[in-house]
Amino acid sequence: MSALFQPITLRDVTIPNRVWMPPMCQYSAAPEGPLTGAPTDWHLAHYGARATGGTGLIVVEATAVSPEGRISPYDLGIWNDTQVEAFRRITRFLTAQGTVPAIQLAHAGRKASTDRPWKGGAPVGPDAHGWQPVAPSAVPFDDRHPVPDELTVDQIRALVGQFADAARRALAAGFEIAELHGAHGYLINEFLSPHSNRRTDAYGGSYENRTRFALEVVDAVRAVWPEDKPLFFRISATDWLAEDGWTPDDTVRFARELHARGVDLLDVSTGGNASGVRIPVGPGYQVPFAARVKAETPMPVAAVGLITGTEQAEKILANGEADAVLLGRELLRNPSWPRQAARETGAEVRVPEQYLRSV
Repeated sequence: MSALFQPITLRDVTIPNRVWMPPMCQYSAAPEGPLTGAPTDWHLAHYGARATGGTGLIVVEATAVSPEGRISPYDLGIWNDTQVEAFRRITRFLTAQGTVPAIQLAHAGRKASTDRPWKGGAPVGPDAHGWQPVAPSAVPFDDRHPVPDELTVDQIRALVGQFADAARRALAAGFEIAELHGAHGYLINEFLSPHSNRRTDAYGGSYENRTRFALEVVDAVRAVWPEDKPLFFRISATDWLAEDGWTPDDTVRFARELHARGVDLLDVSTGGNASGVRIPVGPGYQVPFAARVKAETPMPVAAVGLITGTEQAEKILANGEADAVLLGRELLRNPSWPRQAARETGAEVRVPEQYLRSV
């Protein structure tokens, strides 16, 4: 029996298999005008292809809770009802294919207002649809990025409300699962790590203070997100710094707190908050961080990071290192990877009637 193709139920939502698509920005939304931040035909085709390919859960890319929360002017957002309506056709299609639609709610913090990666990804100003980034502290990500404005306490409280408002809109848009983006050097991650958080008030300094904003966001979103629907949290388990960074020990401690507050799964990644660090990238290089959380806490976990082969993915699940695997680059290369893996393992996966001749 293939571990990859066993269903998993979180709260009242059953995901048909353990092959999931992580959030991967497409940088393909309009940067201005009435459809700013709204998903387009590209997004429908992109996510639809992976749903027809048999992916059990698709987490739609980082979707900003405010205009200033976008990574780039071309990112998705969910701060208005026009965006909600545009998302509905995507969630309807994914659901019709048997795929569970999820959305990652995000704020880019000090890494906001950058160009698309294939244009170099450099920070952009008002002349290129850009804006002034904000962050926990007035510390830039690197020499290329501008010094962000340090958030006031009132602004922090407003951001908590924006995450809750975004969750309400995500529900109206038809999403079954919401994920909070607390990884990769974006706003929530910036608060968590002492590398980026130099505040001296209630939101900085001690571990308890640095985790305060993230936990306030979790509480606010859990309060408006239905009790029968799961809430995920994506985390960078380490900054990959020798000192003055977020650590795997912090992640284990934090996972216990998130679980107690109603988070249903930790989506475990690493890095992104410190520039110039050396990361030992290789097949499955982030899986041990997920495995540790799973072994030491009651929190279910998903693993990510150069998981590409069927046998590799099967072993991660069979060995109890994770409850699901997230395939990023591999699903970009091959939208039908789940159907291929099902054939290799002798498992069954839903195939659209239009594609039955390919089985």
